[in-house]
Amino acid sequence: MIVLNALVQGIMLGGLFAMAALGLSIAFGVLRVVNLAHGEIMTLGAYLAAIVLQSFGLNVWISLLVVVPLMGFVGYWLQRLVLQRALRLSELAPLLVTFGIAIVIPNVLIELFTNNKKSIPTGNLAVQSITVVDGITVGVLPLMTLIVAVLLIVATQLFLARTSLGRYMRAAADDSDTLRLMGVDYRRVYAFAMALAIGIAALAGVFFGMRQGGVTPFDGQLLVLFAFEAVIIGGLGSLWGTLAGGVVLGVAQTLAGLVSPELPLLVGNLVFIAILVFRPTGIVQSKVAV
Repeated sequence: MIVLNALVQGIMLGGLFAMAALGLSIAFGVLRVVNLAHGEIMTLGAYLAAIVLQSFGLNVWISLLVVVPLMGFVGYWLQRLVLQRALRLSELAPLLVTFGIAIVIPNVLIELFTNNKKSIPTGNLAVQSITVVDGITVGVLPLMTLIVAVLLIVATQLFLARTSLGRYMRAAADDSDTLRLMGVDYRRVYAFAMALAIGIAALAGVFFGMRQGGVTPFDGQLLVLFAFEAVIIGGLGSLWGTLAGGVVLGVAQTLAGLVSPELPLLVGNLVFIAILVFRPTGIVQSKVAV
């Protein structure tokens, strides 16, 4: 029963990893941009939620209505003003730009808020749980995180398949040159894709902060590792692959935690390396444009 409970907890943790990886998968699938600042953007989203909560006394869920659109707006103009120019220089230039952003964000946060944890209060939600059977208990917040992650993937898939902007994003992922010949402003398409990716990253950052009780400036360094591992385990550019990769990573870490509290990170990395060696295309072999 202990192992079964660990499996359930790993699936719940996988929901958080999947949500963290979804924005990264969109950015790579549509823009072919490896966003090294993804974890720091998640951290920034969590900090913005904490600031909104402290400044206006809003509910944490209402704060998402401020944080996610604001970060999406930042993502739109980040793509239009910075990354788009970098893409014209070389494929390596956006990587260097996001690396620079990853260095700047935590240092700015330290200057403004020190290195102390910034709390994101959730009230009783953090300790509420549901007993499935004797020996298996599911936390309400982790369960909500998993449900939100699945709904986000479904909504993103429907958006890409059913809307004109989503179809433009799929076309940009497959053949951006043809999209330009059709007279579509590909720069706007790329910008909206990055806005979507960063908005989702900010949302994932807030859920991470809720689960941890707060966030620190350098949490992004570990978050981006989990996101990258989930994306690659699931399959590059695959939306449902992010969920599969997140669950595999989450289960590996929770099972390792039964042996020793020092093993989860190591075992997660070993699983990631094993996938790279034996199945480099990932578990799910489909592109974000499908």
